[in-house]
Amino acid sequence: MANRKTIIERFDTPDGRIALVTMTNRRGASVALSNLGAGVVSVMVPDREGRMSDVVIGYDNVADYFSDGPCAGKIPGRYANRIARGHFSLNGVVYSLAVNNGPNALHGGPGGFQNRLWDVSLAGDDGVRFTRLSADGEEGYPGNLMVVALYRWTDDNRLELTLEAQTDKPTIVNLTNHSYFNLSGHDSGSVLDHELKLAASSYLPTDDTLIPEGAMASVAGTPMDFTKAHVIGRDIKADFPALKYGKGYDNCWVVDNYAAGCLQVVAELFDPKSGRWLCVETDQPGVQVYTGNWLAGSPKGKNGYEYSDYDAVAIECQDFPDAPNHPEFPSTVLEPSDTYRRHIIFNFKTKAK
Repeated sequence: MANRKTIIERFDTPDGRIALVTMTNRRGASVALSNLGAGVVSVMVPDREGRMSDVVIGYDNVADYFSDGPCAGKIPGRYANRIARGHFSLNGVVYSLAVNNGPNALHGGPGGFQNRLWDVSLAGDDGVRFTRLSADGEEGYPGNLMVVALYRWTDDNRLELTLEAQTDKPTIVNLTNHSYFNLSGHDSGSVLDHELKLAASSYLPTDDTLIPEGAMASVAGTPMDFTKAHVIGRDIKADFPALKYGKGYDNCWVVDNYAAGCLQVVAELFDPKSGRWLCVETDQPGVQVYTGNWLAGSPKGKNGYEYSDYDAVAIECQDFPDAPNHPEFPSTVLEPSDTYRRHIIFNFKTKAK
């Protein structure tokens, strides 16, 4: 095997200096990470014949990652996903957030973590650490929050992400990675022929603004059932409320047998054409699947490719949307005496036809 290699590039933009770190493992597979949103901008992995392709969407112009609609590859926060009407209460105090997704707050607001430059440093020869201090009151959230996102890229093509946060006053936190995958290659067209399997026998029904109604529902007998692998597009046009609200899948599934701090495989994505197989592990209670229903009109993609709707799928391991307004959901409150710590692993493999 070849030696590992890490390259750091820096780009000046009107909004600040962007650092791009590319790690290549001993098998020649690589991951590129950006300090803008602590994001994943490229994942080059082999197909079943050993041919390399980039399997995440992104843009040639590094400045296009600022405030992009898809939030491609980045870490949204301080609260990923939606908070109803941009309000939540904590210890008797009502906090107001920017409303930036219909009537709701999404991904921490327009100045969320995904649109900020993080500090960056190397963590050995296989890791990159991103850090930032989110000040008390930033985007309406209480507490000075120190956040760390540590990525490691292993020689067996595992992208391991550890997310940590500490606060000096009670606050809420929900962090994830928002990469979009197309295992045939980012520029290969629709992902609806990929096969998806989820370790989730229930999901969270929502209203028409994609806010959970509260109760969990069984996926059995519905288009939400991915307990057995099948192609993503099989039921995507079904006459079903969740699919009509989002123009496709944009829902949170409830992980079966969830136990805090315990890693388990929650999603498997397989592309029969290339043989690439992505296994996603996490210790989070939910997995939001978004089938790129509004990718058309995104910034121009890598190598000039223009993305269309359904060209990639995001698999976002996270706490539940709007959990601060649902005491029946797992709590997303972080106290000063605690440390928020979550793990997400993207394990890239291949299998035969």
